[in-house]
Amino acid sequence: MEKKIKNTTLELVEGDITEIETDAIVNAANSALKLGGGVAGAIARKGGPKIQEECDRIGGTFVGGAVITTGGNLKAAHVIHAVGPRMGEGNEDEKLRNATLNSLRVADEHHLKSIAFPAISTGIFGFPMDRCAEIMLSTTMDYLSGDTGLEKVVFCLYGGEAYQVFNRELENRPR
Repeated sequence: MEKKIKNTTLELVEGDITEIETDAIVNAANSALKLGGGVAGAIARKGGPKIQEECDRIGGTFVGGAVITTGGNLKAAHVIHAVGPRMGEGNEDEKLRNATLNSLRVADEHHLKSIAFPAISTGIFGFPMDRCAEIMLSTTMDYLSGDTGLEKVVFCLYGGEAYQVFNRELENRPR
């Protein structure tokens, strides 16, 4: 599914984010920027050691923060590491909103034209998929309504259920 917001195309796809051909893909990171399991593990395996080496040099970031590294051997030239919240730590909705917003800002600061997001924090961090879809899509659409150089934002969702939840949320959004 696609939706146009000003000069940017927002697109939903089901698949493997490591195979997406955008300027950057977003890693659902932990605050130590250690590439372990889930999305981060797949990025580490396919992207090679350069990504973790750059993460180690950066040293970490706060929950809700985002930093950028090389994409290593990935199709994407960059990885934006966004730290989403763990359920139960408090203020999770705001932290997820900030992780999304800061990823978009990092992409613009680096003059990127396209970015792909996973459903941040919905894996081992336990964030509910429906809340994730609402927060990430509303934050992204609000951001794209302003001044941005981004031409394409993709939500690459792993599995049919995640895709359906995001698709329903996007269909119900005005604009």
